[in-house]
Amino acid sequence: MANENKRDYYEVLGLAKDAGEDDIKKAFRKAAKENHPDLHPGDKEAEARFKEINEAYEVLSDPDKKSRYDQFGFAGVDPNFGAGAGGAYSGGFGDFDLGDIFGNIFGGGFGGASTRSRNAPRKGESVRQNVSISFEEAAFGCEKKITFNRVEPCSDCGGSGCANGSTPQTCPDCRGTGTVVSQQRTMFGVMQTQSECPKCGGRGKIITDPCKKCRGLGNVRRQRTLDFSIPAGIDDGQTVSKRGEGHVGMNGGPNGDLLVTVNVRPHEYFSREGTSVLLTYPISVTQAILGDEVEVPTLDGKVKYTIPEGTQSGTVFRLRGKGIPFLRSQDRRGDQFVTVNVEIPKGLTKEQRDLVEKLDASLGGKGPNLKKKKFWEK
Repeated sequence: MANENKRDYYEVLGLAKDAGEDDIKKAFRKAAKENHPDLHPGDKEAEARFKEINEAYEVLSDPDKKSRYDQFGFAGVDPNFGAGAGGAYSGGFGDFDLGDIFGNIFGGGFGGASTRSRNAPRKGESVRQNVSISFEEAAFGCEKKITFNRVEPCSDCGGSGCANGSTPQTCPDCRGTGTVVSQQRTMFGVMQTQSECPKCGGRGKIITDPCKKCRGLGNVRRQRTLDFSIPAGIDDGQTVSKRGEGHVGMNGGPNGDLLVTVNVRPHEYFSREGTSVLLTYPISVTQAILGDEVEVPTLDGKVKYTIPEGTQSGTVFRLRGKGIPFLRSQDRRGDQFVTVNVEIPKGLTKEQRDLVEKLDASLGGKGPNLKKKKFWEK
């Protein structure tokens, strides 16, 4: 690349002239990650931008080279800068590997590290399913049949992808590695990059006689139905897993998991907060005034409870141990909280109104006594 056609190094990284070391490194990480050849296979423009970005970083990240570039421009970082009769400037870059650069900066997440591990065993993807259960099933657990599709090894070829009697051949281009190395000489030395082998698609092997059932893929998609245990205490939106029941792994890796997300249907009477069951229980005015023994519904059936005399609307009482079992611990349960709702009758007859007025008069008149200190304290 001729100097007159080059872009300013600060422009390449999107930096101001007074950018510091942290700014330069941050800008390089962002630009290099966006234009790395591994993310744009076959894109020559992205490859060119990537080389330009590395060239700019190599200069601006070195205080000495940056100083010369700021003072003399591209001439200041030319390998022959400062050369006299006695010889050339000795500050060249030599050979370097893009994988080494990214290994140092990104911890091995790009370049050679990623391509070298392309054929390593990898766990299969997980299969996600939803199941709808009742409030009681969530509280006490249940068994459900889950039907789903997953990728499995082909039964005809055993996952090899080859027809019976044939075997995969090692790719002659990448020699089984799944990657190819390309080199290009630049003013900085030899640039070396690794990319997926185009001949074998990164698999390292070529199938000349593919299996007819899976068409050489080695895997097929099948429908499965499994018995799945939903644990007691599960809540709406929680997910339960069954290991090894997901998609088949790659290159001998383990299978993925089956992940089942639970949707709990609303209950007619109960609601839930954690391990607590909540219930609003209606009583009449006379029950609130005189008290009464009532039957309260719970997850375990009806239980008797005595409403004390003079119970106010909104009063909450507790039924210990009548709540939701703690997840995976049926020996421990939460409590049930019952909120009393006093129902005020409507459409009274004249006779009923007369009785209520007589009761009110006998209790000292209508409404609370606002002069009482206790009222204002409340």
